[in-house]
Amino acid sequence: MTKPTSSTTILSLLIGLTTLHSTYSFSPSSLATVHSRCSFRNQHTHHFKNLGSHDSRSHFVRLRNSAEAGATSTASQAPSALDQFYKAKEDLIDACIATSPSKQKILDLARNVEDMGEQVGMGQASCLSGLLSGEWELLYASEDKTRSSPFFWAFRKAFPDQADQIFSITDAIPYPIKEIGSAIQTIELDKSTNTGTLVSRVEVSTLGGYATSTMTTRCTIIGVEGLDCVRVRVETTKPEKWTILQLLGSLGESVIENAPPFPSGEALEKVQPGSSEVVIKSTFCDQNLRISRDGLGGNDVYIWKRNGFFGDIEI
Repeated sequence: MTKPTSSTTILSLLIGLTTLHSTYSFSPSSLATVHSRCSFRNQHTHHFKNLGSHDSRSHFVRLRNSAEAGATSTASQAPSALDQFYKAKEDLIDACIATSPSKQKILDLARNVEDMGEQVGMGQASCLSGLLSGEWELLYASEDKTRSSPFFWAFRKAFPDQADQIFSITDAIPYPIKEIGSAIQTIELDKSTNTGTLVSRVEVSTLGGYATSTMTTRCTIIGVEGLDCVRVRVETTKPEKWTILQLLGSLGESVIENAPPFPSGEALEKVQPGSSEVVIKSTFCDQNLRISRDGLGGNDVYIWKRNGFFGDIEI
């Protein structure tokens, strides 16, 4: 039975996600406004808006080529298991960067990569391999890209009966009022203690790109489960790089820097104890590609490309 909660806590959480675009003012004490940025992420208009652009295609061609490295098959000989593995990765990457790929196609291709990876011993045991740490950029999500943030997984746990209905309202807001940009996860996992940090950053844009921000949710990795699952606890959420305040010059920068993060994990715990903890299952993870799912259930998949290893980036 759900623990009774204060009406103030529930109201602030629900109103925040149902009135996402009705205001763009920010109050650090309000989860409502914090996640108005999170559902209206920039479609990364300067980088991702046109997937057919030369720069974007060149970037992903390089990623695809790296997936092919080591393949040795020729037209005169049957492809080896390793050849098939590299081809499976290539097919998945191509599908992810295509315009509006079907969810079922991505699920099938992702499963093929997982199966072939298991056959050749590649991308396995993500929690033990040391390859999970680093900076990852979302290449594909089978639902709205905002849901790659652990906050939304935790929100579903706190409000299992209302979450999808609330999400459907925000998902229906059209471009250019709502623009979704890049989603980045920075992971640091200490293999000696099985603990660490995960920082989720999603770009948010409203008003045709006039107002943008990066919604940052910070999480603690509190342990690993099995070979490929990490349990994370949502801690705080805060908008960063808020352009509408940057128009105020040094005053705006000061407000952005000094505004305290919202204790989103604590707020969710008041609604439903345990809801701030979620499990991320990375069923495949190698040098340049990661396939993740909600470890507590669901049929959604998230495909990530590596931007850098942990020593190459800043938290």
